[in-house]
Amino acid sequence: MLNIVLVNPEIPQNAGNILRTAIATEAVVHFIRPFSFSLDQAHLRRACLDYYPKRQVVIWESVEDFLKENGEKELFLFTKKAKKIYTDTDYRDKKEIFLVFGKESSGLDPSLLLKYPDRLLRIPTSSSVRSLNLSNAVAISVYEVLRQKGFDKEWL
Repeated sequence: MLNIVLVNPEIPQNAGNILRTAIATEAVVHFIRPFSFSLDQAHLRRACLDYYPKRQVVIWESVEDFLKENGEKELFLFTKKAKKIYTDTDYRDKKEIFLVFGKESSGLDPSLLLKYPDRLLRIPTSSSVRSLNLSNAVAISVYEVLRQKGFDKEWL
């Protein structure tokens, strides 16, 4: 199972685009509080179009709560500070994958990065930008996991 984890997301349109990608790939989206929007907000629903009712969402009150339940699973944390590129990870034999992304303005908390130093990944970009849009970064990473797994879903 593929899981997308959004730690303190800030922009509802990004969350909506990510939900649409998740619906298209049968992934579960985990929202970790705090976040500044309602999951029923119009911007979110608009980005998902009429697929919104098909979403699979889990809401966590804190990073600590999420880690208590999932901290020993296959977590991959995306940060521009990582040395390893996301395509250099072999996802093929992993059963339950969690792709973890931080808030748009500042990324993941440094304490989380220190907790999982061998699970840090980055998407390479030129130095002309600080970062990719969050929903684009999620889509890139989700489809890399699916590509490596051979797109073996019945919906292909």
